[in-house]
Amino acid sequence: MPGPASACPMADAEALDKARRKLDDEFAEVQRSLGDVHVAYQAVVNAEAEDNLHDLLKVLEKAVKEARDGGIIGSGANDHRRALDSYLALKNA
Repeated sequence: MPGPASACPMADAEALDKARRKLDDEFAEVQRSLGDVHVAYQAVVNAEAEDNLHDLLKVLEKAVKEARDGGIIGSGANDHRRALDSYLALKNA
């Protein structure tokens, strides 16, 4: 007797496809936010002895935190992690 998971394979395929689109969207959002990380990192790399490294590193830290945790809008890599967990759960079901 087939179980509930195999009762409607089309619905399973649609759910997996939807989860994959969500995963791709969240990944793209995090990738975009990494642009700020790269800019801040490059400022640290290009710093000279007379530059305020403390403040440059603080800007870098803020950019990394926003990429990881999100800012005012969005949840950064946290949303990607949740989307990945959902996708893998459906894929491995």
